[in-house]
Amino acid sequence: MMKKSTFGVALAFIAAAAGVLTAVALYLRRREKELDEYERLLYSDNEFDDDEDEDTIYEPIDTEAAAPAEDTAADDTASL
Repeated sequence: MMKKSTFGVALAFIAAAAGVLTAVALYLRRREKELDEYERLLYSDNEFDDDEDEDTIYEPIDTEAAAPAEDTAADDTASL
């Protein structure tokens, strides 16, 4: 027969191993849900644009208006 102390140590070891395995399983399940949510947000269409008006027309930017103004002070002194 086994000593009571040896049986207690074996029982404690089995309980600790079961606790560790449970903790790992719960962590992996939670982590998988987080990754699934991240992947869904990353690869899904932008759902927030559905509220905006779909008839909006975007016009191209006028490159001449966006260019910085030239220095006209040099031109004024040359004409004097």
